[in-house]
Amino acid sequence: MSDMPFDGASIRGAVDLSSLVNRGAPPTQQGAPGQAQDAQPNSGPVVVDGLVLDGTDQTVETFVELSMQVPVLVDLWAEWCGPCKQLTPVLEKVVAEYAGKILLMKVDVDTNPQLAQVFQAQSIPTVGVLLGGRPMQVFQGAVPEAQVREVIEQVLQIAAQNGVTGTATVSEGTLESEEKDPEPEPLPPLHQEALDAIERGDFDAAVAAYDKAIAQNPKDDEAKAGRAQVRLLVRVNGASLDEARSAAASAPFDVDAQLAVADLDVSGGHIDDAFDRLLTLFPHVDDDGKTTVRERLLELFEIVGADPRVTKARARLAGLLF
Repeated sequence: MSDMPFDGASIRGAVDLSSLVNRGAPPTQQGAPGQAQDAQPNSGPVVVDGLVLDGTDQTVETFVELSMQVPVLVDLWAEWCGPCKQLTPVLEKVVAEYAGKILLMKVDVDTNPQLAQVFQAQSIPTVGVLLGGRPMQVFQGAVPEAQVREVIEQVLQIAAQNGVTGTATVSEGTLESEEKDPEPEPLPPLHQEALDAIERGDFDAAVAAYDKAIAQNPKDDEAKAGRAQVRLLVRVNGASLDEARSAAASAPFDVDAQLAVADLDVSGGHIDDAFDRLLTLFPHVDDDGKTTVRERLLELFEIVGADPRVTKARARLAGLLF
């Protein structure tokens, strides 16, 4: 986890989004999705539709209002992002345990580029916070649950220093709806074993669990994608994008150097760039290099999943192979 980039003073220097609440947004109503009542610092309970809410470029003013009373943790994610799928459930779990002292806004960066820019998300997952109408980045990358708790404790301390001490409550209608929702199906045992290993930071054990699942069922696409996501997380952990790009630029046909940048590009959401880099490299390397590049591409395809960019890249790879 990166060092906490904010302290008691930094909120005063952050970008101020509080003006967004004056852009003609409709008046809030009790029980409306994600909306607060009389959003002023320390104004008492806030009624919301849930402690975990989806945020968009168009609805950010609602969350700015909420952040005047309750700090809003921001999860910047994407459907294709493997580390995001590991971090988001941890954020949801921990936020729920704080019983309204903090909210979670989930932002899909693929469809909400303005919010991604506001929080300076160079890669995902990125976690930020809205506090008193001001956005701040907190950390990047998937981190263990213990570190998520540490972050939230620090956020709450800073919120208290800035007079943001409200508590959110979920509207009764939402609670009734949630009670009627069926319990999610439990994960297959080996999938759960892999997720448990990821949570405690034992990536080798996670890969081993997914390997067992695939050995039992070679058509287990979810296990294949999970394994590929963990492998990617291991490869990019601690890597410097600037250093990787510099090494790749100085050795354009070095397979390892190009693979390193492609991994970081996928992790950061630059899918087309990653695929194009490896597909451009493919004709210029020997047979062993071609095998390595092809295998990495197939693994990255599994991570991104059903996506037009994968379909396009697969077709281009097939053309190069045949």
